[in-house]
Amino acid sequence: MDLGGTKSIVAHVDALGKIHRKLRLPTRASRGPATVKAEIVAAVREVVHTANRPPAGVGVGVAGQVDARSGAVRFAPNLGWIDEPLKEDLKKALKLPVFVTNDVRAATWGEWLHGAGRGYDDLICVFVGTGIGGGVVSGRRVMTGCSNTAGELGHITIDLNGPSCRCGNRGCMEAIAGGWAIARQARKSIASDPKAGQILLEKAGGEPEQITAKVVMEAAKAGDALALRLVDRIAQALAAGAASLVNAFNPCRLILGGGVIEGYPELVKRVAERIEPRALPAARAPLTIVRAQLHNNAGVIGAASLAMHSPAKVLKGKRRES
Repeated sequence: MDLGGTKSIVAHVDALGKIHRKLRLPTRASRGPATVKAEIVAAVREVVHTANRPPAGVGVGVAGQVDARSGAVRFAPNLGWIDEPLKEDLKKALKLPVFVTNDVRAATWGEWLHGAGRGYDDLICVFVGTGIGGGVVSGRRVMTGCSNTAGELGHITIDLNGPSCRCGNRGCMEAIAGGWAIARQARKSIASDPKAGQILLEKAGGEPEQITAKVVMEAAKAGDALALRLVDRIAQALAAGAASLVNAFNPCRLILGGGVIEGYPELVKRVAERIEPRALPAARAPLTIVRAQLHNNAGVIGAASLAMHSPAKVLKGKRRES
């Protein structure tokens, strides 16, 4: 299960990461946690009903902070949840093992085991969507951190005097290259130079508030000068942040994914070109930079993988492959 603030995906996934059935449903967070959970349970039961045998468990990736021991959602701003016992309630209703993790960490599991990271013991995933998150695999282990919040890669500071971020800091990578920040910068640029923003405005139906990162990427693909300048700024910000991650963790592979990358795949090449002069030679020598392979399915595939295997089993299996 990939549980998002506006939509969710439930899928039946096998041990090889193949999806056999998938349901999409709106996340009606405004109706409260009980309604969302009831709809999750109904969707899981529908998917399970068509399977040949009972599932090994249910994995859930949720856009929020998760308590490692209890599986409770500490804070999920897009859902409006605080200290919600998601794992406990789903386990009681479904009578199945339930595993809950952060959504981008679930996506990291998916790309590592079944996507662009397959076969690598040290890698970093950076997912650039509305916000920026990711995960670090080091020595065959997905890093969780002391309080289970590792992976907030978008909040690396890359400009001490940069724009304000939603986290309260300034100059975060997300505050420049996240989807919401791209839209903010585009609107600001148009306000200061309406003529330069004419194409962007046209694509947004003449309404500045309708300009999104998707609109910017579409304009860039059409060759719009302002959109291309914005894309160049995004690439520089991502490269600055990614170079710091490469120097800190020395991954063999850096995987870039998320809606912004999907909207403008050329960003992968642009980021790679800008990382080379920034990263330490010893750290960049073994590095390959690639686009994520699982696209919108990374979260459900990763959550399912976590449900099917304890971390110890995953590690044992990867050792056999190596």
